[in-house]
Amino acid sequence: MKIICIGRNYHDHIKELNNKVEKEPLFFLKPDTAIQPKGHPFFIPDFSKNIHYEIEIILKICKNGKKINEQFSHKYYNEIGLGIDFTARDVQDKCKELGHPWEKAKGFDGSAQISNKFFHKSNLELNNIKFRLEKNKTIVQNGNSSQMIYSFDYLISYVSNFYTLRTGDLIFTGTPSGVGEVKINDKLEGFLNDEKILSVKIK
Repeated sequence: MKIICIGRNYHDHIKELNNKVEKEPLFFLKPDTAIQPKGHPFFIPDFSKNIHYEIEIILKICKNGKKINEQFSHKYYNEIGLGIDFTARDVQDKCKELGHPWEKAKGFDGSAQISNKFFHKSNLELNNIKFRLEKNKTIVQNGNSSQMIYSFDYLISYVSNFYTLRTGDLIFTGTPSGVGEVKINDKLEGFLNDEKILSVKIK
């Protein structure tokens, strides 16, 4: 299975990191070893001194597809959850400075936290999904699917031009503003429409 991550899909997050709005969706991949085992703590890796959290809505692909027309994208996912894209920001900044790819800052082991629960899309208002991340019981990120630059259906269609999507693939759809550093003993909790479906302790 593939983990496909969309970057720069919320204007406020683009602004906070001094990035530019892209003409097309920006995306990268994480390997399956990036998946953080459910219930396990996240251990800060020794190669970074600045690990950031990024809360995101996740789409779970339900059937195989290639070059999917946007009007049919809705047939390729049924379930929606939350994830945290852990990012080694110092490593990423160095890679950007050198003009190098930055997968090692995004795809390291344990860098993809996935919610314990997924909702069937029929139970959600897809253009108005509220989600947030709390760090030690304080809200640090607050987003809504209505704020996305590129919609779920557009992202599925766009990515499928480059990669065949397969059942079980996950698409992280981008993060809103408020990303920040994690420290040992922090606790992160993710909420979708006010229901807590994600929790991880930092070690």
